[in-house]
Amino acid sequence: QVQLVESGGGLVQPGGSLRLSCAASRMTFGGYTMGWYRRALGKQRELVASITSGGSTNYADSVKGRFTISRDNAKNTVYLQMNSLKPEDTAVYYCKGHNELFKVDYWGQGTQVTVSS
Repeated sequence: QVQLVESGGGLVQPGGSLRLSCAASRMTFGGYTMGWYRRALGKQRELVASITSGGSTNYADSVKGRFTISRDNAKNTVYLQMNSLKPEDTAVYYCKGHNELFKVDYWGQGTQVTVSS
C-alpha cells in the first residue's frame, strides 16, 4: 500500500522558515507529479506548489518567491522550503502524488504549520 508521510511542520514566527518533507513508499516515485496542498481553518484546500517527474514546477501566486518545491528521486522524497512565512500561511499542509498514466492520486495525512508571534 502506498504511503506518503509528511514531516517538518510546527510553530514559527512571522518571517521565519520551515522545510516540509514528504517521504513516499511503495510507489514508483519518479513516475509521479508531486504536490503540496494546504487547508486553512474554514477554507478550501488549495494547491501550494507542484513538481513534475521532469522537475517542472508550479506555484500558487501567494507563495511565489517565498516557497520552493524540490524532489529527490533517489530518496523518494519531496520537499517544500518555506521562507518569509506569514500568518496567512497557517494551515495543514498535505502532500499528494499524482500519476497521470494510471489516473491515481495518493495523499499524506498532513502536517500542521502555524505562523504566529
